Parts: sequence; structure tokens; C-alpha cells
Amino acid sequence: MMPIMNLDRSASVNALRSLVLTALVLMTAGWSGLVQAANVELPVLGDGSSRIVSPQMEKEIGRGFLMQVYSSTHTISDPILKYYVSNLVTKLAQHSELRDKSLQVVLIDSPQVNAFAAPGGVVGINLGLFLHANDVHEYSSVLAHELAHLSQRHFARGIEEQQAQAIPNLAALIAAIAIGMTAGGDAGVAAISGAQSIATSNYLSYSRSRETEADRIGMNTLVEADMDPNGMARMFDGMNRAYRFTSKPPEFMLTHPLTETRIADARTQAQNYPKKSYQTSPDYQMMRARATIYYASSSQAAVATYEKEVRDNPESQAAQYGLALALSANKQHTDAIAIADTLFTEQPDRLLFVSMYAELLNAAGEYDQSQGLLEKYLLLYPDNPPLSMLYAASLVGSAQYKMAENVLQKQASLRPTDIDVWYDLAEVSGQAGDIVSVHRARAEYFALHGAYGRAIQHLEYARRLVSPQNVQLQAKLDQRITDLRTELRVAQS
Repeated sequence: MMPIMNLDRSASVNALRSLVLTALVLMTAGWSGLVQAANVELPVLGDGSSRIVSPQMEKEIGRGFLMQVYSSTHTISDPILKYYVSNLVTKLAQHSELRDKSLQVVLIDSPQVNAFAAPGGVVGINLGLFLHANDVHEYSSVLAHELAHLSQRHFARGIEEQQAQAIPNLAALIAAIAIGMTAGGDAGVAAISGAQSIATSNYLSYSRSRETEADRIGMNTLVEADMDPNGMARMFDGMNRAYRFTSKPPEFMLTHPLTETRIADARTQAQNYPKKSYQTSPDYQMMRARATIYYASSSQAAVATYEKEVRDNPESQAAQYGLALALSANKQHTDAIAIADTLFTEQPDRLLFVSMYAELLNAAGEYDQSQGLLEKYLLLYPDNPPLSMLYAASLVGSAQYKMAENVLQKQASLRPTDIDVWYDLAEVSGQAGDIVSVHRARAEYFALHGAYGRAIQHLEYARRLVSPQNVQLQAKLDQRITDLRTELRVAQS
């Protein structure tokens, strides 16, 4: 079966257009009139910005923004990294001032340091943040800062204070869409990319006072989550030193300027909390190893790096974990599995070791052993995302396509906004000969990218293949087609 083709330009245009139309609604509805709609939440008492951009409207903006990210940016599909980062964000959110703690976390494939929070609970994190944050406390300080932007609704408050700025930005976006739709080719892509850059910068840039507020509230979130408040100053100081003399600082420093005053304020604020010792996190260092190996210049270089780590720190589980991954990437499967087996045997209840062991067994083609291991732990942790995705991969490796399809269908029902699950499901359904499911999975994949036309097309293909006797499935497909047509009309109106 052929893999899902790359999204065409219409996906990016539709996603961006959806975002622009949302902004148009904000402006043409008289701003405060938005809350009169029956399906929009009433303003929170004491929150004037809710009269301008309701929480419900923020969710719609966030949805459009996420489509824009998916259609124009590469994301990380590694289920172990995704699971770790999502759990860490969830932990911090539980100790934050967020009213709605349901968040959509997306891990961006970029070695650069960056993170952002978009309206509606969208949190984006570059994988490269692992490379720059030395420990979990530094890493979490960036996430806590971004969650503070969300909890304080800085997007809505920024619109309230800078309405005039929205007009030229909106004009640039509309012009870019016009060019992209009429000119096509490189000119269209360049125009849309430029407009996206402008829009992203303005949506995610905040005033100095907002940054100070996010630092203060983010630090409190760190402390409540039992994280070192000094991690924020260490992180900011390290970034400032690393990029002090560069002509092109990373995006995070453009939208979150790191002045000496701000770093000093973070140090001072941290001193206001009781002094205590904070634990290091071997789990974080293992995830950092995954990121390091992912961006290594070669698998041989990665092996050399972690062989040295193990020589320098022979008791470090993170160093051994990294060496096992590097050896596997370099096709040295026997040595990699030997290390994984040792780590797993020492701590058989540690999910990171279970998942790595299964991952390396899959890479070595030892599918029976991988399946036995994963089946045991999935009884203890039913539907665990990384274990389930690794189990599906092992079933595919042993040509048990129908069973793999069942596993992925369950994951898709539990995580309907995970583009990687839908992508894998489409591929596996094809291998299982279930063409109706191929088209249904592809439809959801394209819908998440804002490519509604292509999503509807796939559902129509599926509809024609369904037996007339299968009335229930026909009804489901008809309803989904109707829903997507509505989404398409809104995007095109």
C-alpha cells in the first residue's frame, strides 16, 4: 500500500484561512458582541477580556492554529517522547492557575530552543528544548511560563490592549492567502509562510509586563509541582549566554526577550521560596538522550557520545539507556538488547525500560519476544499509548495486520486528535485489506490538517465501498461527511 501523500498547499491555505476568518469574526462582530451567541461562555467575573474573546472563541482560534501547525510544520511521532512530554505538561497544568486544564500538546521537530502557548490550550514544544535544558527543572520552567500565558489569558488581554495592531496583521494574512490561491508555486508558499511568521510572532509575543507576570506565576507553578524555582533563572541565564553574540537568536528569545534584569528578577523571586533539595530526574535525562540521538550527525557519532558517557558515569542509567538506543540506531542490535535486558531486569516495573526493551526488540526483528513482553504489561496498563503503539508496530512486523489495526483503532478512539495514530492506522488498514478503514483514517488525518476537501473525498470513497446492508456504518459515514462539509463551508465563507 502506498503511504499517505504529502499535504498539498490547500491544506495550509485552509488552515490559515480558518485562523484569519476567526480573527475577522473578532473584528467585525464588534468584539464585545461575541458573547451574545448562545453557545459562547459568559465572561468570567473580573475578567474583562472575556467580553472581547470568550474562552470558547479562544478554543476555536486554537483549533485553527493547531491545523496551521500540522499543515506547515514537521512534528515528532516518537510515542515515548510524546507521552513523557504530555504527562509533564499535564502535571504542571494541575498545579497552575488554568481553569480549563485540558490541553493539546504538540512536539515540534526542530533542534532549536522554543515553546509556545496558543489560545485554546495549545502548547507547542520544540524537541530541541531537551538539548538546551540541562535538567527537568530548567525544562519545566519554560513549560510553566507558557502555561502562565494561557492561565492569564494574555492573548485575549493583548487583543484588548492592541486592537489597532490586529488590522495590519490581518491584512497581511488575507493578502498572503490571496497570493497563495491565485499565484500558486513558490510565490504563494513564500507569501503564506511570511504571513504565518508575522501572525505567529504577533499572536505569541507579549509585552514586558506580561512576560514578568508569566515568570512570576510560572515559578509558583514550579514550586507547587515540587520543581526547583531556581531552574527558571538557570534556564534563562544559559540561553542568554549561549545566544548572546549570535546574529539570529532562536524564536523563543525573539518572543520572550531575556534581559539581564529579567534574569536577576527570576533569581530574586526564587529566593522568596523556602530552600530545599530537589531530586534529579533520570527519566528526563533518558528523554534528553532520545532527543540527542535523534539529532545526532550520525548513528556512529551517537554511539561514540554515549560510550564516553558510560565510561565517565558507569552507574548512570541514563547513559546506558542512551548507549542502547544509539547502538540500535547503528544496527548493533545484539549489544543494544543486552543493555536493555540488564536495565529491564534491574527494574522490571519501570515503564521507560519496558518500552525501550520492546522498542529495541522490534528494531531487531524479535517480534515474538516483544509481543510477549508488551501483552504482559498492557494487562497492567491497558491502552497505555507508547506500549500500545509499540505493540501495534510489533504486530505489523510479524504480519498480524488485523490485530494491529484493532490496536490502532482503539488508540484512535482514545486520542482522536493524534495525527500519528491516524497515519499509522491508514497504513495498517491497507496492509490488512480493509480499504474502507483506510479511507476513514485518511479522512481524519486530513481533517486535522484543515484539508477538509480531501477528507470528504476519502469518506465518499469509503461510502461507495460499504455494503447496502451495513446501514449503521453508512449512517456514520453520512454524518461525518455532513460535519466536514459544514467545516469546509465555514472555512470557505
